[in-house]
Amino acid sequence: MAQTVTPPRGMRDFLPAEKARREHALSVIRGVYAAHGFDEIETPVMEDSSRLHAGLGGDNEKLAFAVMKRGITPDDLAAAAESGDALSLADLGLRYDLTVPLARFYATHRAALPPVFRAIQIAPVWRAERPQKGRYRQFVQCDIDIIGEAGPLAELELLTATVAALEALGLDGCRIRLNDRRILAGILGSWGVPDDLRERALITIDKLDKIGPDGVAAELATLGVDRPGVADELRELAAADWSIAADEAAAPGWLDHDAFRDLVALRDAVPGAAVDFDPTLVRGMGYYTGTIFEIAHPDFGYSLGGGGRYDHMVGRFLGQEVPACGFSIGFERIVDLLAVRDEGRPRAVVLVHDRDVAPGELLALKHELVASGMRVRFEKRTKNLRGLLERVTADGFDAWAPVTAETTDAASLEFRDLAA
Repeated sequence: MAQTVTPPRGMRDFLPAEKARREHALSVIRGVYAAHGFDEIETPVMEDSSRLHAGLGGDNEKLAFAVMKRGITPDDLAAAAESGDALSLADLGLRYDLTVPLARFYATHRAALPPVFRAIQIAPVWRAERPQKGRYRQFVQCDIDIIGEAGPLAELELLTATVAALEALGLDGCRIRLNDRRILAGILGSWGVPDDLRERALITIDKLDKIGPDGVAAELATLGVDRPGVADELRELAAADWSIAADEAAAPGWLDHDAFRDLVALRDAVPGAAVDFDPTLVRGMGYYTGTIFEIAHPDFGYSLGGGGRYDHMVGRFLGQEVPACGFSIGFERIVDLLAVRDEGRPRAVVLVHDRDVAPGELLALKHELVASGMRVRFEKRTKNLRGLLERVTADGFDAWAPVTAETTDAASLEFRDLAA
């Protein structure tokens, strides 16, 4: 019996119609980002293992695919087994996001880049996830980043460009959720979480939408946050809004007023957008240093993208601090929601030809049609014409025309619309 042949777990093939939908979405995103002044770059799919495991990627570092060194000996294997350090056998790894490669890219090419660099990166990344619906081991990220701008203009440019891209894709009604790592630090400080446990505590709080306030409180208790009422405080935090500091004297003690005023200024600078304050928003990456944000949509129970400020990452590679801020669209989450739009797409036609039509005649017809702006495919006529037409319709073709030995030129073709 023949075996079923499938891609590796957590990775996918894309049929022509799926690929067309993805490329349409990517072209829209690229066009909007370019219009907002960003320039596209490309980085290698692999980086040095030491860079990928430098403590910048949070839990994603644990999901990085390692690439083994060449020429590994049995002694090397034995030493790695004895030490328990499997990474000693690797010198490279597949990138698990696009931010760490960007920081390395900037450190490498800083002399050739403008003082404020606006970058687009759209490319696949790899994580050793447990495959499940909506979670893959290979997926595309769509990132924009601004390096060298310390002020709020960076956040504003990123937010407005991202909202514009989603609207261009037809995803109206998006909301921006804002928070700041300084506010999260104030919350953890009010609970008495020691500094060395704060990143772990933030990872726990980031699970609030999955395990609820009681589940988060129970997990925090294992970190020593066993004060009574934490679950109730989490519920209050989740319900907080901009009115929380209407009277600064009555504002909660954990609120960092400087950070909150910065968030208010961001909100006021984008009056056309729906912007919510959410003190429970974490963003799980450990490299964020200030403002963090996500894009939410009322029709979906998950974010459509997120990002924030990461002012210390580039300095890890360059040896001096450089401000940086970035945003990533959750491409795999939105692409299946989109239909391929007709506007701007060339008419796609199929020439169904008899077997006795000379190849040269077919190519002449194709040349005429392509020159007029059409997309053209040849198909040999089969007994099951209906099945053939159903297949090319699924592939995104709009019309078909029969071609016989008597067909003289493209003007003599009789096109028939394919069913939508």
